[in-house]
Parts: sequence; C-alpha cells; structure tokens
Amino acid sequence: MEKIWLKQYPAGVPAEVKIDVYPSLNALLDESFGKYASANAYKFMGKAFTFGQIDEMSRAFAVHLQGSGLNKGDRVAVMMPNVPQYPVVVAGILRAGMVVVNVNPLYTPRELEHQLKDSGAKAIVILENFAGVLQQVLRDVPTRHVVLAAMGDMLGLLKGALVNHVVRKVKKLVPEFDLPQAMRFNDAIASGRGKAWTSPTVGPDDIAVLQYTGGTTGVSKGAVLLHRNLVANVLQSEAWYQPALKSIPAGEQIVTVCALPLYHIFGFNTNMMLGLRMGGCNILIANPRDIPAVLKDLSKERFHSFPAVNTLFNALANHADFSKVDWSHLKISVGGGMAVQQATARLWLEKTGCPICEGYGLSETSPSATCNPVDTKAYSGTIGLPMPSTELTLLDDDGHEVPLGTAGEIAIRGPQVMAGYWQRPDETAKVMTADGFFRTGDVGIVDERGYFRIVDRKKDMILVSGFNVYPNEIEDVITQMPGVLECAAVGVPDEKAGEAVKVVIIKKDPAVSETDVRQWCEANLTGYKRPRVIEFRTELPKTAVGKVLRRELRDKAAATAR
Repeated sequence: MEKIWLKQYPAGVPAEVKIDVYPSLNALLDESFGKYASANAYKFMGKAFTFGQIDEMSRAFAVHLQGSGLNKGDRVAVMMPNVPQYPVVVAGILRAGMVVVNVNPLYTPRELEHQLKDSGAKAIVILENFAGVLQQVLRDVPTRHVVLAAMGDMLGLLKGALVNHVVRKVKKLVPEFDLPQAMRFNDAIASGRGKAWTSPTVGPDDIAVLQYTGGTTGVSKGAVLLHRNLVANVLQSEAWYQPALKSIPAGEQIVTVCALPLYHIFGFNTNMMLGLRMGGCNILIANPRDIPAVLKDLSKERFHSFPAVNTLFNALANHADFSKVDWSHLKISVGGGMAVQQATARLWLEKTGCPICEGYGLSETSPSATCNPVDTKAYSGTIGLPMPSTELTLLDDDGHEVPLGTAGEIAIRGPQVMAGYWQRPDETAKVMTADGFFRTGDVGIVDERGYFRIVDRKKDMILVSGFNVYPNEIEDVITQMPGVLECAAVGVPDEKAGEAVKVVIIKKDPAVSETDVRQWCEANLTGYKRPRVIEFRTELPKTAVGKVLRRELRDKAAATAR
C-alpha cells in the first residue's frame, strides 16, 4: 500500500525514526538514570522518587538476582500493580540480562499457573496482597525464587509501616498466606547493595519482555518482545508526541498520569519506558477503579500527559469531583486499548480543553502502531495514521492486498512488531506473512487520506476495558463445571467497558443455577473475564458440521442492546 498517510503528518513528525540510537533498553536506562539523576521519576502516595534512587535500587536488585542462581536469559515474573517497586524490579531484571514476564496481579491460581509454566519463570516478584494465589500453585510450577513486596516498602519507616498496617489490618487486603522460602523486597535490595554488579552484554535481538496475550486457541501466549522492538516503539511514540510536547514551557519536566497498569504493554511502554526516555515523572495510580481517590491524587499535581482507556476517561469526566483537579496544563490525552466513544471524547474535550487522540496497537506491536495526530482539535472516530517507520495494509483471506475503500484484515509491519510467540512456531506462522506483516485479526478500512478505521473483528475476541478476553478460554472453564453440557461465550455491548462477556449455557443438570456459574467463574477467571450476562438455553445455534455460530449469538445480543 502506498504510504498516503505521510501527507497528513503534522509538521516536525518524521516519516522514519532512527531506531539504533540504543542497542538495548539497558542503554536507554543507563543514559536516563545518569542524565536525569536528580529529577523525580515517580510519585506514589505523596512521596517522590528520583531517577538516581531508582538507578541505585535497580542495580542492587540486579545484583540480588545474579547472586540467586539466575542467569542471563532467565525469565522473572512480576505480579504487581502500579507501585514504585515495579519500575525498580523491571529495571533490575533487564540490567541483570534477564527477561521480564508481566503478570496481571488479579489472576486466579489457574491463570497464574499457566503463565509461570509456559514462560518457565524461575523467579517471581509479587505484592503480598496476591501471595495466597501464588502459594496455591507454587509446587506445580518451575518458579523457585520468590520476592515479596508490601505496599509501603518504599515509603519510609513510619509512613511505610502505617500504610502496611492499613492495607493488612484495616482494609484486610492481604489474605493469609504461607511462603516461608520468600524473601522480602527490602531485604533483596539490601542484599545487593554495595556489591559488584556485572553488567551483561545485552543486544537488540535479546528478549526483553514476554507479554502474554490470548489467541484464537484461547491459550494465553507470550509475545516475544526484543529489546529493539521496545526501543523502537519508545522512539516512535516520542516522535509522534512532539507537536504537543512543544507546547510545554521550556525547561518544565513533563509529568504523566500513570493510571494504566504497568503490567499491560500500553502502560509499560507509554508510561514507564517513554517516561524514562524523556526524563518525565509518572504519577503512579495503584487502583484506577477508585475514582474519588484518583481525583484526590490528581488534585495535588500539575500534569501534561494522560494515556488511558475510554472507561477511565468516561468515569473521571462524569464524576462530581472532576472540577477539583486543575486540567489546564494537560497537553496530550491518548486513548488506546479499546475504542474511544464519541460521547466520552466530546465530554473530555469540553471539560479539559484537551482532545483524546485515539491510537491502536497490540501486545504483539509493543504496542503502538497507529495514532491520531496529537495536535488534532476534534474526535475523528478513527484509529489514526500509521506511526513513523510503520506500514499498514489491508489483506483478504488469501493474504492479498484489497483495493482502497475495501475492508480487509489490518496487517502491520515495522520495527516494533514482535519476534513471534514464545515457543509456539505454529501460532507465529498463523499471524506472520512471508514479507514480515503481522496479521491482527481486526478488520479495517482506510480512507483516501490514510486514516484507518476498525469496522469488525475477524477473531471472536471480546475487548473488555482494553483487556483481551478469548471465548475459548471462558468456554473451556465453564464446560469443566459439573452439570454443564456445553457453552458459548460472546461479547455484548457495554456502556462502561465497551464490551462485556455473555455466556449461553446448555445444562446437563437442571439444578445448575446462575449463582453456581458465577461462583465457578469467580474461582477460575479474573474479574474482567467473568460473564456479565448468563443465559440458559436448550440448544446452541450451530453449522451443519456442528460448529457453534458465535456470530449469530453476538448479533442477536447486539440487536437486543439497541
């Protein structure tokens, strides 16, 4: 496809970015830690942490890992929300030459066990709130080294003790657990302090992150993100943001709201890594679902950038305390992870004066592939233009490019595209073309200016508040429930989350109730995967060969919602 989109690029945004500026994320970390040592890198619960402090602690953590029998290339799982230990640990893992395995802290034992087994993670760093889940699977996984973090670890002696007391005893957010072999986070840091750090040779083709995502099979797979993939996307994003960044007063540090979970690839690269590259400060929001608390935190800050999903923009803009925050310095609002709704975009612009620029990407693309220009003044309803050094094309089922104005599967080629799926060459072959394009499974259309729009989803994936949910996984879990004969899962429109999960169940035992199903799902599926709607039927619509017609169920549910 001819790069017709380049004519729409704002002034100052290059068609290509030079991506060999850094041989690895480690080189980017080293440069930023030195260059911005005295500047604040993160704020959490009112306490600031400088780049220099993160530098020192991450080196100590790297030494700890290297002294724990782990070697270059070993996988280390990280199961934490947005707490300051997260960037320390991730930088430490990378500096030790190891591989970050991001884990959703809300996973059930079943989900965690799969990811630890599949990745072969030899170590895990986990917030104690979720230690009980790990305890249930530890004997069945290859993970032997456990580091336990607590919410107040980095907040100082008095404040840290108070926060931990509230979390453990008042809010009761730390269920009982028994992990006698685990080491506490602060002890791990102390064990590495003052010891020689061996900086391994890490190159562009070394693996930096295994980012787990679903698949057509419903089995969660690790997208292999190399150092060069993530470095490329950081530099692409920085180049794309330039028109808005220029409006920040000279010499003023860019401050970004970090409400996106850092374990999600959107937050990982757009907040943490891009923040490091630009010497910016991230305001860490541990629980973005607590809207009053988020607004209270933001009321004390002056910030310029806010990447988020539609659900968060919408919840904030509709809250009574919204006006208590000073939004006048906001220059960039980037929406991703799910479609930005027109009503949300209109309200956000009206209340902040800063339009939401919708973008698009996937775990497999590190993640950003397209975005609307950041100097836009209005909602476009599109996913924008391909970013610098990125090509998009639209393919038919046979892999041939479709004519302009015709819908086709979006395929992406660029330096940010993953190396493949971890130890799954068969799955990699399904999504990669011979000439290096990644087939996304999303159906799109492009206009004569080069703006892309998603019109359908080729896969049956359900997108809940920016998280991928695969029907096969839901169906597999529910059909293992005693009394269930068969089941089909589909996405239905949801005002808050964009989509929600609906399941249609055929009973084997008439006594099975909706409450039974919900309890079963609660034990086996993390929150966003659990069905919002449960329907019992006597049969499912099927093809002549017996394949369930999910589309028929989905279309009927959508029609009912209208």
